[in-house]
Amino acid sequence: MKVRLVSTDHQLHELCRQTLAAFPGREWDFAASAPNSPWPEGDLLIWDFNPDMSLPHELDFKEEQKNIFLVQRKQLGAFRDRLPLAAVATLLKPVNRAALRTFLEHAMARYEAHKSGAGAVSRELSRSDRDEMLQCLLHANLKLQEYDQDRTNFLARAVHDFRTPLSALNGYSGLLLGQQLGPLTGQQAEVLQRMQHSIKRLSRMATAMFQLSVGNHVQNAPDLQPADIEACIDQALHEVAPAAQEKHLDISVLVTCPSRTLYFEAAQIEQVLMNLLDNACKFTPKHGSIEIRGYPFFWERRSLRINGWGAGQPDRRADTLREPNAFRVEVRDSGPGIPAERLDKIFEEYTSYAGGRDRSGGGLGLAICRMAVNAHQGHVWAESNGEGAAFSFVIPFLRAEQAIRARAAEAS
Repeated sequence: MKVRLVSTDHQLHELCRQTLAAFPGREWDFAASAPNSPWPEGDLLIWDFNPDMSLPHELDFKEEQKNIFLVQRKQLGAFRDRLPLAAVATLLKPVNRAALRTFLEHAMARYEAHKSGAGAVSRELSRSDRDEMLQCLLHANLKLQEYDQDRTNFLARAVHDFRTPLSALNGYSGLLLGQQLGPLTGQQAEVLQRMQHSIKRLSRMATAMFQLSVGNHVQNAPDLQPADIEACIDQALHEVAPAAQEKHLDISVLVTCPSRTLYFEAAQIEQVLMNLLDNACKFTPKHGSIEIRGYPFFWERRSLRINGWGAGQPDRRADTLREPNAFRVEVRDSGPGIPAERLDKIFEEYTSYAGGRDRSGGGLGLAICRMAVNAHQGHVWAESNGEGAAFSFVIPFLRAEQAIRARAAEAS
């Protein structure tokens, strides 16, 4: 299926590419073109709308079905003025990944139905009846998107306010543990340490919820600096140590030094590691094991192809074809496996598959992992062979270095 994005937004291009790549077993011909270029030809056109771009005045029913328009909420009036009668699929910006996937699924179903000849509109409906139904459905869809944005904005403000008392509690606990307000018994110190650990956990969850709420609205590029991935792993291990010790988990670490300098925002990658390790500790049974591995890796970024479960070693293609272009970190545990049908959706926001063995955790910790890794132009994924699970992410070498050079050039 030939998909064309009409936009110059690199982040939007990356979002579309990754969303398309998440469809298992599908082959896509995907490319982007500038709005001022000749109209592209494709089976599906995704338009990043702005009021000045060139658009057709009218679209027939067949053309309506092969277009998706991405529109800022404040530009809806201008969009409706340009295409007043068109019953086209419209997504509000900033684009929600789950909503985009749903629209793409519908477009793909229409495309396949058209190819098979089974997708014709019933001749029993007149064109006016059909257009009226489509207009009602599209209007309802837009109102739901507006309500969702309002809900997200409210949640972001509420969570931001929620973090303030948590910071105060953490500070007071630190004062008590430092015995600046008087001496403590050993039992009191232990209780306060557990209390502070829970406060930090709540604070991290609140921060994750806030970042998920505003992530699509604020384009915050990570502060890329030369950083030590081993130091991040050590800090994450320190944070999850109480949970691991309580369950007597055996944690092993084997990190091969990066072959080149890694550039990333340490705080964000620490959060990723803490979320993955926290997930592993939660689902690994008592006296179970967790393995952490890190090594240079060759990553085929264009197709998002990744070595399957059990690789355990650097990709052989790195030796036979090219030098490693990324660094890979794996967190494997001996807990319950992940259903195969959930592997592609486990990182979605606020999703779960129910039951005590649900690894998604409501889509909070893993969703924030994907957002942070994607911001670093990397990729995060899960694997399972029925016994245990492995969560891995890669951070590219070249892209980070090029971003650093670009920033330095702009500064000069």
